[in-house]
Amino acid sequence: MERRVSSASPVDAGRGADARAAISAEIARHFVGYNEEFGRVTRRAAEHFAARDWRGAERDAIARIELYEQRVRGCLRSLLDRGAVDARDQESWSDIKRAYEGIIGARADSDFYRTFFNSVTRDLFGTVGVNPQVEFCSTNVARTSGSVPLRLYRVGGSLPTAVREVLTELPFAAAIADVDAAVHRVSAQIGRHYEAYRPSAPPQSIELIDPVFYRGRSAFIVGRLVDDGAMTPVVIAFGHADDGVFVEAVLLSRAEIGSLFGFERSYFHVDLPAVGAAITLLRSLMPRKPIDELYTVLGRAKQGKTERFFALQRHLESSIDSFVHAPGERGLVMIVFTLPSHDLVFKVIRDHFGAPKRTTRAEVIERYRFVFQHDRAGRLVDAQEFKRLRLPRARFMPALVDELLGAAAQSCRVDGEDLIIEHCYMERRLRPLNLFLREADPAAAESAVLDYGNALRDMAASNIFPGDLLLKNFGVTSHGGVVFYDYDELCSLTDCTFRELPTAHSDEEESSAEPWFYVGPSDVFPEQWLPFLSIPPQLQPVFLRRHGELLTADWWRQARRAHEAAVH
Repeated sequence: MERRVSSASPVDAGRGADARAAISAEIARHFVGYNEEFGRVTRRAAEHFAARDWRGAERDAIARIELYEQRVRGCLRSLLDRGAVDARDQESWSDIKRAYEGIIGARADSDFYRTFFNSVTRDLFGTVGVNPQVEFCSTNVARTSGSVPLRLYRVGGSLPTAVREVLTELPFAAAIADVDAAVHRVSAQIGRHYEAYRPSAPPQSIELIDPVFYRGRSAFIVGRLVDDGAMTPVVIAFGHADDGVFVEAVLLSRAEIGSLFGFERSYFHVDLPAVGAAITLLRSLMPRKPIDELYTVLGRAKQGKTERFFALQRHLESSIDSFVHAPGERGLVMIVFTLPSHDLVFKVIRDHFGAPKRTTRAEVIERYRFVFQHDRAGRLVDAQEFKRLRLPRARFMPALVDELLGAAAQSCRVDGEDLIIEHCYMERRLRPLNLFLREADPAAAESAVLDYGNALRDMAASNIFPGDLLLKNFGVTSHGGVVFYDYDELCSLTDCTFRELPTAHSDEEESSAEPWFYVGPSDVFPEQWLPFLSIPPQLQPVFLRRHGELLTADWWRQARRAHEAAVH
């Protein structure tokens, strides 16, 4: 954005405290406008689910993601256009920040307001690292005001009766295709769980967060089963088919629910009056889930980034280890590094890509943006984009610093004792699948290679083709799930042409090192994959028994036709 510099600072010309208060109030108003629009888009998810308007839901998911940066730019443009701020003047911003805190300090989710303020000042001043003079430098979810609306159902002597009451009070209750079947399924799964884990203490009540959570083509009710002195988390997932709404799943383990709220999932649409209070409640269900991840999966991606950055800063202050190259093979497009004591990886785009890569820096950035906006189907890592990071150079191993400054000079530079990273992505650290298969016991390795095939199927169902299917580009989560994290060749499945290999007509063609037939830029030959995937020999039969059809062009063409038919 072009910054127009006014001739007078906000505190000049006798404006003083009134001017600072006016600027603070205007920034707060812009945030309120953003937040209200965020709520309107979020609430439309219920309408989309009821009407089975999946394209409308997809459009709103993208629109809501883009909304934050649009409103930050709008706020800054408004201040600049009327000469309210000066891009050279940081002096008065301490007072502006103090006045702003006075306006928003007691409001629900006041940390959201602070993050918005930081976004405005960072864009105005081009802040590198953190500038405490013009930014808020901490958050505290514990101090958030507001509460989470809950619905309470007493079980009494009949679990099915309580479950029926739950279902009949849902906003889409009238569309449930078979209420009796839904009641039976939910009650039976809860009953079996209690017989297995708490045979002497059936649930006394069901407590549910009142707003329904929506994502993609599913709706979820989230809460807990409460008995004498114990609590079991519960999530009931619903789908909507031609003949009505049905129960998709009943989740009763922290691992399953943690995965549902994981970094490989798209964002929920849920209308929460106080998000911070909901975070506190959700952490009681998933105590190991990081706060930044919960904010992000609830659609508050910018707040998630803020929490992630502050958590990193706190960790740097309390640790002594050094940034090192991340485990796994070195990439041709990204330099990937990590702090062994922390759970993040940092990905910096190289200045030049080695053969056979033909992509450009702009294309790589666009693919990461595509993933940010797309349905990740539980199979794509949420990569958060960060700009102008300032990290202590002394915390980097020398070989890593040398590579960053030599091979990624467009993104990395030294400023005094610090390494400045102008642009990078942060992701949760995973164990690369190729390394996992070498280290895991046979049962875990078989499970992972089967889930690798499931990941390809799930991405195909979401109109995603990973491009580079090598195992090193996939990682294994703490729950044993396989997800994809290397996006430089990722594309829409519908952009690919899946072909069988032509039959050779001579020995020369058969033995040719180069293709003797025409290969278009979007052509893909699945039957060639197996030798190049590096699946360990002992695991190849396991993969082929379950997923052999993935090595045929016909399976992929059918998946493509399904997406094309859905569009029309």
